[in-house]
Amino acid sequence: MYARPVSLAARLADLDSGRIGVEASLRESLERIEAVDGDLAAFVSRAPEESLAAAHSASGPLAGIAFGVKDIFDTADMPTEHGSPIYRGSRPRADAALVAMARTKGACIIGKTATTEFASMDPAATRNPHDPAHTPGGSSSGSAAAVAAGMVPAACGSQTGGSVIRPASFCGVAGYKPSFRLLPTVGMKTFAWSLDTAGLFAASVADVALLAELLTGRPLKVPPLSGAGGISIGLYRSGKDGDLDPQMQAAWDQAAATFEAAGARLVEIEEPAALVAAREAHGTVQGFEAAHALLDERSRHRGAMGPKILATLDAGAAILPAEYDAARRIARIGRKAATALFEEVDALLVPSAVGPAPKGHAFTGDPVMNKLWTLTGNPVVNVPGLLAQGGLPLGVSIVTRFGRDAEALAIGDLLERALARQ
Repeated sequence: MYARPVSLAARLADLDSGRIGVEASLRESLERIEAVDGDLAAFVSRAPEESLAAAHSASGPLAGIAFGVKDIFDTADMPTEHGSPIYRGSRPRADAALVAMARTKGACIIGKTATTEFASMDPAATRNPHDPAHTPGGSSSGSAAAVAAGMVPAACGSQTGGSVIRPASFCGVAGYKPSFRLLPTVGMKTFAWSLDTAGLFAASVADVALLAELLTGRPLKVPPLSGAGGISIGLYRSGKDGDLDPQMQAAWDQAAATFEAAGARLVEIEEPAALVAAREAHGTVQGFEAAHALLDERSRHRGAMGPKILATLDAGAAILPAEYDAARRIARIGRKAATALFEEVDALLVPSAVGPAPKGHAFTGDPVMNKLWTLTGNPVVNVPGLLAQGGLPLGVSIVTRFGRDAEALAIGDLLERALARQ
């Protein structure tokens, strides 16, 4: 067991007070990476000495913070390989926009974190810090594991299906998938342009809210809520709930009871037909767009690609434009239906995954509980703090209206603190 996350807020407080200096803070992260990453394989490359030296003298609100970057985001000082041998050693000339934002705020881009191939389903080598016999999830495997193991207080990832929320759940950390396009995807390898969403990882919901605020300048870290009085929580019931592991069902029930004890009003919400259809449309939109986004790789480098990504791209290539256009129409209707849900409730409570992290490393877990909210573009926060038998983490998600990211983070923080008191 390697799980030992480091609170971003606590580390920044230590830096601000002088209890630790920038160089010592970064050295601590490097030493932790050296100590445990040989077993966990969260990183695929490390920052060169000249980048570390520059970070020692950086200024800004994130100075002294080691930041892990999923290896589908371009970095000018390290290779960007997309988890694929096709791009082995590839060196971009510029940082992705999100990476540049982190550097500008003083963060040290300490290394590139492992991703499944092209952020799809062929697994990376990363292991789960809670039990290395289990998957950390995907596709943001390395970022979630690096935060959970205390190698970095913060990291970025991406989600096209469930690639932020699911690994956050499996690794027991906070994962934040913002409203669509709140974080820039310029310089991030495209898989499906209508769905790809940059996201963030940190130890707790309060930490990931602070990270998001410091990166973007948006007011995303609001004062902690003292209770849930006046808040309506929708228990979103879908046709996919039958896929849930009993332990996840119990965790979902526990989170709902925790909200109710804190004063929230619980509302049962049966999934509307428009959102059933939207979830089904996700695969058509993703497949068609991925087949085009990776057409050159599929055409010229088939022999170097993994079986799962090839199967996805070949199936996507068989989707007719008319089928894709119909799926896009269904998606638009679904987004309107998702907005209508919040006329009755402030937030939805949903499972972050079907269960705890599966044993083995060939399968990164089922994203079925995440796809819909990626398609609709709503903000989603994985709330850690629940456990399965044997100690593997279980996460639940808070979903709010599009653009209400601060509300999702505040309600998620309230739930996490309430669970910690139990």
